[in-house]
Amino acid sequence: MNLLGVLPFARFLLQNVLTPGSIAVDGTTGNGHDTVFLAKLVGETGHVYGFDVQEQAIHQTNKRVKELGFPERVTLFHASHEQVATLIPPDQHPNIKAAIFNLGYLPGSDKTIVTKPESTITAIKKLLSIMPSGALIVLVIYHGHEEGKIEKTALESFVTDLEQTTAHVLRYEFINQVNDPPFIIAIEKR
Repeated sequence: MNLLGVLPFARFLLQNVLTPGSIAVDGTTGNGHDTVFLAKLVGETGHVYGFDVQEQAIHQTNKRVKELGFPERVTLFHASHEQVATLIPPDQHPNIKAAIFNLGYLPGSDKTIVTKPESTITAIKKLLSIMPSGALIVLVIYHGHEEGKIEKTALESFVTDLEQTTAHVLRYEFINQVNDPPFIIAIEKR
């Protein structure tokens, strides 16, 4: 297939904004795959701040980061991503070039623990208030479960109402796949 899948497209977007020395945010560390990817992109002089409400996710991400030799590039918070502006040091805010959120639940974990639209929208608003122009927020939306459908609807409404002077918003999805395939909403701060 010549079209990029949803996750490869998310990574493509991140690669276009992050350079060595950048600051990146993983709003939902999960099993650590995105955190490690971001740590590689920001290099030795950059930093990644990761958030997750599940201790299991933080533990798994920390383990993966250490195994691959990036512990000095990553700070993990066992906290909601809505605390992004509070927990990331203020002097780092102008260097936050990208953030990614994989929304839904942690694969292989308790499916009743899910991301919530209120905290995700709060995190997006806070990031947009502190990130520089040209920074990017990538939302990978998994909506194949009831709570995911609620979050999807709320996020679609929120991003549709963002002023064009504030951000460019892109939706990337495959429209002929079954079983509620995930899709991307990318927000570029103007």
